[in-house]
Amino acid sequence: MSEMNGYEDIIGLPHPVSKKHPPMPLLSRAAQFAPFAALTGHYDALKETERQQVDNMEHQFDTSEPF
Repeated sequence: MSEMNGYEDIIGLPHPVSKKHPPMPLLSRAAQFAPFAALTGHYDALKETERQQVDNMEHQFDTSEPF
């Protein structure tokens, strides 16, 4: 049995081309699938929060200060 079972009727047909809309330029098409940062600056904010937390923890557990 063929792996393309159910597609025999469309295999070999020409690719449809719109008569109303021109084809999208390749650069624009590629941009649709390019990765993007949904939250610009979010990573930097997380790293800064992490740095502050580490500083706070180091200060809390600093053994050089007497009790």
